[in-house]
Parts: sequence; structure tokens; C-alpha cells
Amino acid sequence: MTTVAKAITRNVTGTVGKIFSAEKGSFTYWRTRMLYATIIGYAAFYLVRQNLSMAMPAIGDEFGYTKLEIGWIASIFSISYGVGKLINGYFSDRSDARYFMSIGLFLSAIISIFMGFGSSLIFFALLWGLNGAFQSMGWPACARIITHWFSPKELGSKWALWASSHQIGAVAIFGIGGFVIENFGWRYAFFIPAFISMGLAFFLFNRLRDTPKEVGLPPVEEYKGDIDHVSNVYDERITLKEVLTTVMANKLVWYMAFANMCLYIPRMGIFFWAPTFLKEFKGVTLVIAGMQLVAFEIACLVGGIIAGIVSDKVFDGRRGPVGTICLIGLSISLFVLLKVPGGSPFLDAGILMVAGFFLNGSQVLNGVAVADFASKRAVGVATGFTGSFAYAGSAIASGAGFGKVVEVYGWEWGFTIFILTSLIGAFFYALTWNNRARVLTDRDEPVKKVS
Repeated sequence: MTTVAKAITRNVTGTVGKIFSAEKGSFTYWRTRMLYATIIGYAAFYLVRQNLSMAMPAIGDEFGYTKLEIGWIASIFSISYGVGKLINGYFSDRSDARYFMSIGLFLSAIISIFMGFGSSLIFFALLWGLNGAFQSMGWPACARIITHWFSPKELGSKWALWASSHQIGAVAIFGIGGFVIENFGWRYAFFIPAFISMGLAFFLFNRLRDTPKEVGLPPVEEYKGDIDHVSNVYDERITLKEVLTTVMANKLVWYMAFANMCLYIPRMGIFFWAPTFLKEFKGVTLVIAGMQLVAFEIACLVGGIIAGIVSDKVFDGRRGPVGTICLIGLSISLFVLLKVPGGSPFLDAGILMVAGFFLNGSQVLNGVAVADFASKRAVGVATGFTGSFAYAGSAIASGAGFGKVVEVYGWEWGFTIFILTSLIGAFFYALTWNNRARVLTDRDEPVKKVS
């Protein structure tokens, strides 16, 4: 086995083993508990977010909505989610992540139930925009939990494991969504995930804890032997002044914000439009499209984990090189997917898997890089800030704007937008090529002085 393969196996099997061997009350027990709870919890957010993309073709057929009209639903969600991430990023750093995340998931599930009773375009758009605000409570809370329970030296691999929640939730809804819609109608694609997510909101509230201090444990840096970087300021809540100095004045955070905006255009474009694209442009049924997207999300999961581990083990905590390579690879795979003629569903699924591998690798590392460049106390604000850029871009290029482009010029022009923005995102990643967390830089400074 290669070094990377061994590292992947060691990280995954080690985490699974800890679930069954950790002593209750120990750091290992609580870290494992936080990891699996955030994975399951954030996957539940996707059940009541990505169900719309599966239902969109059926909703459009039933009510005769154009792509531009449906695109407005996606745009309003993106705007609401982006603004919500910025605001909730600040409040999550001043709140208990256990309450913050659980309440957000429960309210999002309520919205999904109401969506199942809708028929008006305005009703859908306004309600899904409200869902975006509740959905934005999930990511910042998770970022806070992961960075307080795991140290910078292991953050790439552990963050990537947590980020697998995106794909677990998406695989679940893509896997059952097509079947549910074909057999029971599109409304049940909102009802069924909503009730599941409600139950998981209570599961989250039971499992999560905000910081190690809450269960009588020391900071994670002390547990990992990094005494030099333990600080009692982590016990305090972030101030607005610190937001301005730590986040807004940090050029590396800005680079990641622009990179996130660029990579989220194809990410959210695939998120909202892939079922419609595969059905119309590739000529497959909604069930086949769902299975192709399951393969895509599985590859996303693998790509995110590998990207995190490679950035930790091969590039010693530098996220820029891996993110740059991933976005170049994404642009190439999207070009190939567009040019392959319809009628080859297995080939299309294979190309989608390659695209998913590269796409999620860059997406996962963006969050890790932001956590590296900002302080632990500001991680919710920082990830919320970069997330607001992501959804501002996707609101324009992946929602109504994209729908209009496809209606007028066809899917080829739509995918050209995805390819170009991927390459621009690679440029911004490359600007951080040699940067990493201050903790890791400080660690190596004495070695550099001796040499």
C-alpha cells in the first residue's frame, strides 16, 4: 500500500475502533462522540435541503414552471443561506453549538413539511428562502465543535471525516428521492425526510457538547501535548473587534472567500440542476439520474477524505496545493462530461464520480484552510464569512441566472460557466500555496533556526 492509502486506512479504521473501545468520560470517548454526532447531524440537514433538487423536475412538469422560474427558488435559497451563514457564524461563536445546531435542524424540517403542501411559485420561493436561514445554522456550529475538539495537527483529516456528512445525506436523498417521487409523488420527498430529520434533531441535542470544558476536560491542545498553544481566551466569547481584526483584515481568509465563491458555483449548480440536466441532456429517467448522483456523492465522500489526509500527511498542513489541483481536475472532468454524448449512463456516472472526487476535495479543504488562517475563537465567523461569498456567487450563477442561460443558450453554455469558475477558484487557492496554520508554522520555526 502507498503511504497515502495507509494513512487513509489508519484514520478511518482508527476512528471506527475508538467508537467501541473508548472509556466513557475520556477525551477519546467524547471526541469520537462529537465526530459521529456531527456527521449524522449535518447529514440530516441535507435530507431537508437536497430533496428540492430531486423534486424540481416533477414540480416543473406539474405546474409548468420554466427553468428561470425554478431557478429563482434556488437563487433565493442561496441568498438567504449566504446571509444566514455570515450572521449565524457570528452568533454560533457566541452560543452553545449543541442548542444552535439542533434548533436549526428542527426548524428546517418544519419548513420541509410545509413545502410538501405548496403549489404556488411564490410560496415555494419564500418558504425555501426561510429554509436557507435555518440551514445556515448547521455549518458554523459544526465548525466550532470540530475545531474545539480536534487540534490543527489533525484538523485536515478529521474535518474531512466530518464533511463526509454532506455525501451521506445527499446519497440518502438521491437514493430514495427518485423512488419516492415515482411511486408516491413529489410531495413525499418533503414529508419523509422532514420527519426523519426531526428525530435526528433530538438525537443531536442528546449527543453534542459545545467544548471539552463543558464535560470537565482540558483544551484539546493540552490533550494533544501542544501546551504552547493552549489559551484561556478560548473560554470567552468572540468580540466584534476580534471579528474585524482576525477575519476581515486577513488576506488569506479573503483568498479562501473568493475561492469558495468560485467552487460553489459548480457545486450548487450540480446540487440544484444535475437531475434536470441528466434527464434532459443525457436522456435518462429520474431514477437513473438519482443513482448516477449517488455515485457522484460517494466519490465526493472519498475525495474529501483523501484531500484532507493528503494535505495533512503529504503537504504538512498546506491546503493550497491540494485545492488547486482539485479545481483544475474538476474543470477537466466537467468538460468531458459535457462532450460525451447521451446514451452512456455508466460512462456518465464514472465521469460524475471523477468530478465529485475533485469538487469535494476542494470544498472540504476550503473550510479547513479558513479554520487554519483564523483563530479558533473566530472559526464560526470566518467560515460564515467565506460561506456568504459562496452563496452570493451561486445565487447569481447557479440559480435564476443559470436557468436563464440554459433556456436561451443551452446546457453547453451553462457548463462553460462551471468550468471557468473552477479555474478561477484554482487561482485563488494557488495564492495560499505555502500557507498553513500558525500552530504548524511555529512548531517548525526552531528547526529552521538550527539549520
